Amino acid sequence: MISLVIPVYNERDSLAELHAEIAETAQQHGLTLEVVFVDDGSTDGSWDVIRRLAGEHPWVRGIRLRRNFGKAAALSAGFRAVRGDVVLTLDADLQDDPKEIVRFLEALQSGLDVVSGWKKKRYDPWHKVWPSRIFNLMVSALTGVRLHDHNCGMKCYRTQIFQEIRLYGELHRFIPVLAHARGYRVGEIVVRHRPRKFGHSKYGVRRFIKGFLDLLTVKFLTGFGQRPQHLLGSIGLISFLVGNLVMIYLAGTWVLRLWYPEAFRPLHERPALVYAVAALLLGAQMMSIGFLAELITAYQGRDEDSYSIAEETPRMGTAPQDHASATTSGDGASAGDGAWAEVTNP
Repeated sequence: MISLVIPVYNERDSLAELHAEIAETAQQHGLTLEVVFVDDGSTDGSWDVIRRLAGEHPWVRGIRLRRNFGKAAALSAGFRAVRGDVVLTLDADLQDDPKEIVRFLEALQSGLDVVSGWKKKRYDPWHKVWPSRIFNLMVSALTGVRLHDHNCGMKCYRTQIFQEIRLYGELHRFIPVLAHARGYRVGEIVVRHRPRKFGHSKYGVRRFIKGFLDLLTVKFLTGFGQRPQHLLGSIGLISFLVGNLVMIYLAGTWVLRLWYPEAFRPLHERPALVYAVAALLLGAQMMSIGFLAELITAYQGRDEDSYSIAEETPRMGTAPQDHASATTSGDGASAGDGAWAEVTNP
């Protein structure tokens, strides 16, 4: 079974048409689907449409959140509710084409664990396209996961990934990065992007500010999540070393001033003394924070493995178990004409 998770926020006009396109694609290619609509606090009557679709079609499920918690929370609620071996996400605004589902499945069957969409030709205004391209370049450079469109809402995953990754805040756009950090294979395919028919974009300038801050969080989590002292302690040691060197220099000049008072100014008149003390304090604070972070990681992180198992040897009397394998409901995936590329470890 293939599970579709669709976050919804004030998309009443597009839901019925989106469901019809999904049903047509499933019928044409013989796919076994479940569709999970997650209403993220809509105020335009979207939930009434979802409830009607769920009543008319047994493969449709609806989840309504009490208020608008954000896309990451909506996706998390959907991921917990799915029953399929493969999860595919897409937006509810009709800009993602459900006909691309079979191409995602084809790429997934080639050995990938995460397949991200790439809207190579976008029908968005320039003030959304160019900042998005800059953001994608930054994410690829900092994380090593070189995708052209990290923000694309249409992605495909093996369900087991969400047993190891917890979403919060705005981290939904970084699921491929988080999965790649745990050893999953990530790739992308070019997808068709369609002009918006109803409503308006829910994202503004604040999206990119939040995205940059979340990028720093993801970089820290994937690089130093299990060893925070390596980052914080390194900064602290460098600062502490610089402060000590300056203090040694100032101490030497203070001694020389006893014999050559004209050559050196008094210490209280030298800005270097203030900077050296600040560097010492910063170094001590960063190392202290690093120790606290290590304690938190040691005690609070016990329930989360710091590794990801790909395969296990069989137990007595059982067949081999492959953690990486997940079937995609039969032979419904047909060959597509779009390119896909695998992202390997840098």
